[in-house]
Amino acid sequence: MESVSLHKPHAVLVPYPAQGHVNPIMQFAKLLHARGFHVTFVNTEYNHKRLVHSKGPDSVKGLPDFRFTTIPDGLPPSDYHHVTQDIATLCDSTRNNSLIPFRELLAKLNSSPDVPPVTCIISDAVMSFTMQAAKELGIPEAQFWTASACGLMGYFQFSELAERGLVPFKDKRYMCNGCLDTPLDWIPGMRGIQLMDMPTFARITDRDDIMFNFMIEQMQNCSNSMGIIINTFDDLESEVLNGLVASSLPRIYTIGPLTSLLRSSKMPAESQLNSVESSFWKEDTECLDWLDKRDPADSVVYVNFGSLAVMTEEQMREFAWGLAGCGYPFVWILRPDVVMGNSAVLPEGFLEETRERGLIASWCPQEKVLSHPSVGVFLTHAGWNSLLESIRAGVPVMCWPVIGEQPMNCRYVCDVWGIGMRIANDVKRNEVVGLVKEMMVGRKGKEIRQNVMAWKKKAEAAASSIGGSSFDNFDRLINEVLLQKQ
Repeated sequence: MESVSLHKPHAVLVPYPAQGHVNPIMQFAKLLHARGFHVTFVNTEYNHKRLVHSKGPDSVKGLPDFRFTTIPDGLPPSDYHHVTQDIATLCDSTRNNSLIPFRELLAKLNSSPDVPPVTCIISDAVMSFTMQAAKELGIPEAQFWTASACGLMGYFQFSELAERGLVPFKDKRYMCNGCLDTPLDWIPGMRGIQLMDMPTFARITDRDDIMFNFMIEQMQNCSNSMGIIINTFDDLESEVLNGLVASSLPRIYTIGPLTSLLRSSKMPAESQLNSVESSFWKEDTECLDWLDKRDPADSVVYVNFGSLAVMTEEQMREFAWGLAGCGYPFVWILRPDVVMGNSAVLPEGFLEETRERGLIASWCPQEKVLSHPSVGVFLTHAGWNSLLESIRAGVPVMCWPVIGEQPMNCRYVCDVWGIGMRIANDVKRNEVVGLVKEMMVGRKGKEIRQNVMAWKKKAEAAASSIGGSSFDNFDRLINEVLLQKQ
């Protein structure tokens, strides 16, 4: 048994240390394990402690051929393990400080008598320091882009935005004086895109902005990868994917939705990996019991702004009174750190007014919630994992994009795929009330519901083991890149 294990291909996976990145790469790791790979999953020390805190020590116990390990993130030690770290600080630290400890980890793995030699590295596309280590060992690597293909294309335009003089802005007034309406008509595979649709890290007033330059650097590295993995499916983003191919990028492998692909994989139902989870927050399963008591005919509004988005106290008040005024039951996931600089405190009188039809929780098993027959609409930040889970569940969305490529995702949701409606950044309670009612019982809402059900079927077909594009692409990725079979 042991000798067989030592002859397995050994994949080392390195996610960016944030919830929305760890989850899809964990799903991918399980897929590789089901195909016979020995897997080493590399979290940062900070996030490793978060997992232990939320899920207990067994959550990082792993299996003999699926192991968890850590590297430092380069930031000062902290005992404050229930929040996501500052994005810009973390990105700057990982790119400058992570290569040396990662090299040391690989050397340790390759000298361990109880694990096979490392044969490939798959890292988050914004943790591209791993490419240097793979090159030094002479082993294949691939970059995993955990967001949308349209978002990826947006980031690839950052250098061009600067060269054309569209950024940086002269001052912050340019973000609200009509400048963001500027059309961007040169982008391959994208029509009708404006500057406002670009990832928010392009909205800079300083050319030396950390995130702007970090993303340019990561995209340049990505261009030199042996392959780019994207958690999407061909039908959903066909024009953008064709545009990426036309831009002379490395081989692209679309293998999403990953949760669907997992169900089509060869993972045994009794596999211990089915119980391995990657949530940094303790999940409240009470909401599932609560939903069981609601009308099963799409009656509930589900609200969750993800793991990174933050809002002002005023925005939170408007959302709260909008939910109170819409008249529908709701489940609202409120992270402790969702309000800028403060703990999330609901407006006075809100809980009393909504006590009979509202449930507030700090985190939940989102995929199970979206799949519940009572959930009729999803109010979301338009993060990519959330959108894919909505499509898989056939639930229409109301988008309130906040950060990163979320504005681009929102634009495609509303204007290309027709599966949702957008909420203005300066959200007003009356707007929330009106949109919820339209999505639930309006003519536009009915059309959106039909569209999302059609996309659900296409997502299922893509992940099918019988001719599914994502299923076939996963096979190609393994053979062409990870095992180097041509």
